[in-house]
Amino acid sequence: MAWKTKKNVKKKPRVLKKAVIKPFNHGTMTTAAFFGMIRSSLRQKSRWWVPIAEAKKLARRKFTGLNKRQRWEYQCNHCKKWYKDDDVAVDHIIEAGSLNKFEDLAGFAQRLFCEVDGFQVLCNECHNIKTNEYKQRIKDEKQLAEH
Repeated sequence: MAWKTKKNVKKKPRVLKKAVIKPFNHGTMTTAAFFGMIRSSLRQKSRWWVPIAEAKKLARRKFTGLNKRQRWEYQCNHCKKWYKDDDVAVDHIIEAGSLNKFEDLAGFAQRLFCEVDGFQVLCNECHNIKTNEYKQRIKDEKQLAEH
């Protein structure tokens, strides 16, 4: 059995990596990382936005089934079926959109922190379908812009 030693191991050619520009946080963050942090922080704070809870309240009714622990059920705005609390999500009717540059910030915040009429309750399945369609649309638009 031959052991690998420094003499009989071929070295892989070095591939030069592109220099990544890190203009934020004293040279430690890329532009994508910086705006990702801002986007994440704003979305985290939006969880406490009162109109979200109000939109959910408007879509509920008292549960009359056998499960005594379940007080409410919520109607999906798309398929119109009724679901328990864990099976629904409050969704922005108009997506908050992208936040990739400073010019996007005002519009993103305005759409993210909208009033009650800007939200809808969707079951998890309908929410996933809507989200995936939005992501595909953004991907297609990006590909068109590159060509």
